[in-house]
Amino acid sequence: MAFTNYILVCGGTGCESAKADQIYQNLLSAANAEGVHETVQIVKTGCFGFCEQGPIVKILPEDSFYVQVKPEDSEEIIKEHIVKGREVKRLLYDKSESKKHARVEDIQFYQKQFRIVLRNCGFINPENIDEYIARDGYAALEKVLFEMSSDAVIEELKKSGLRGRGGAGFPTWLKWNFTKQVDSEQKYIVCNADEGDPGAYMDRSTLEGDPHSILEAMAIAGFTCGADTGYIYIRAEYPLAIGRLKIAMEQARAYGLLGENILGSEFSFDIEIRLGAGAFVCGEETALLASLEGNRGMPWPRPPFPAVKGLWDKPTVINNVETWANVPMVILKGGEWFTQIGTEDSKGTKVFALTGKIRNSGLVEVPMGTTLREIIYDIGGGIANDKDFKAVQTGGPSGGMITKDYLDTPIDYKHLQGLGSMMGSGGMIVMDEDDCIVDVTKFYLGFTVDESCGKCSPCRVGGRTLYNTLDRITKGEGTMEDIDKMRSCGYAMQKASLCGLGQTAPNPIMSSLKYFEKEYLAHIKDRSCPSGRCKELISYFILADKCIGCTACARKCPVSAITGERRKIHLINQDLCIKCGICYEVCKFDAVYVG
Repeated sequence: MAFTNYILVCGGTGCESAKADQIYQNLLSAANAEGVHETVQIVKTGCFGFCEQGPIVKILPEDSFYVQVKPEDSEEIIKEHIVKGREVKRLLYDKSESKKHARVEDIQFYQKQFRIVLRNCGFINPENIDEYIARDGYAALEKVLFEMSSDAVIEELKKSGLRGRGGAGFPTWLKWNFTKQVDSEQKYIVCNADEGDPGAYMDRSTLEGDPHSILEAMAIAGFTCGADTGYIYIRAEYPLAIGRLKIAMEQARAYGLLGENILGSEFSFDIEIRLGAGAFVCGEETALLASLEGNRGMPWPRPPFPAVKGLWDKPTVINNVETWANVPMVILKGGEWFTQIGTEDSKGTKVFALTGKIRNSGLVEVPMGTTLREIIYDIGGGIANDKDFKAVQTGGPSGGMITKDYLDTPIDYKHLQGLGSMMGSGGMIVMDEDDCIVDVTKFYLGFTVDESCGKCSPCRVGGRTLYNTLDRITKGEGTMEDIDKMRSCGYAMQKASLCGLGQTAPNPIMSSLKYFEKEYLAHIKDRSCPSGRCKELISYFILADKCIGCTACARKCPVSAITGERRKIHLINQDLCIKCGICYEVCKFDAVYVG
């Protein structure tokens, strides 16, 4: 059947939570009611990436890009666009666009992106294996099975320069080769989908939008390293990704792409899903393997490394979702092709979850070497509400803060480490002038302290010591000795902690002390919070020369701390004030002062 139009509906978690499924169902019903159901195909896809504007509906071949769509808009889309051939202007991303049918590539958010990992997200139905195959899906597996040796696969990965995208950046070919060279009757392939960084959803979106790419890559690794069993370790909080993975695995088995004698070859390989309970430490590979074995998720000392002695003491290749998603493209297009993208020591692209005080939050994939300025201002549209940029945290809670002086720094492993931060799995949180660096750092330390497994004392004791020190500083109880104390404690944790969680937990403190020491000193010496975020260090006052006695603040105060008659100057009782800031928000005359 020939279709004249294709309607793609975002089916990622974010859009699903905003009734994308109802939009999809309403589009189907409207198409039937208008009698166009045989000429238009309506597909639920994965994440488009532009999460700030979801739910998103894209129509081909016009490439019309409808944003913030509601279920009640579905009928209008069908009647106007499909039946009458007229775009629904009010739903277009750029409503002032005079050019009929503006291309998605013209939207600034997408212009500097280059998609390898997210190549199929937003383009195919992730629950239909035929659509994946139509876009060269499983062609890399076929090539490996019938045209390449295991040594040739290793050589292609080596040539590509692909490094692990989970944070450490270890060469992928070298890890695979370690496992390949070990003489063992049983080996394992593991996908680390235990994504736990606050604000991060790169791996989840990839699994939701393109699950077959992960299955294909794991099968390629199985052939290369001599393994017949794979595991996908994914946190139970990702029900949509888990559901689509299960569907993909069933379809792959039915097509002979998983299981016994894949594609009629002598190679057999199958995959199982294992659910994690949401422990952040299980993102560390040895803790993940311990959890896979049914034990408490705690890291073990290395060496030996998992590639040599991993799951049930057998050689195990473990990579994260983003790393796996690159593999089929490296095999299909070649390592030389991959090296043309990125920088000298960081090849390919990197996926980031761009969040925080940014106009266009969403999922972004850019070539390595793209600058922070390009991501934040060109792709992200700059700081929300016309505020001033203050810092960006890369690498999630274990990363570091980067200031405006380094916005033109190329994003790759070497440059980020040089700034005291890290690539991490890809979280990128933008902060503006209203954010208190000390308070933000305290939040990150609180997270890593809660998520520490407690096995080693540098992390268990050091993390709590750093958090308690930050807590005292935000309450105006800090001393000058605390600055040196935090630096020495952080350094000890970096050197002595057993795993990456403890080793990187001090990064936010170390980097913020380097670039924002004046803000710490304001909290300690002046007992004040320049950003007005630390409640114990601020007070609200009413300015007599600006107060007109409108009573708005008094009426909204939840604890009745504001007194005064109508048209007379009001006062705030400091003993009753809980510093919620409502009076500051509701005053239209700038009569409330924060000091």
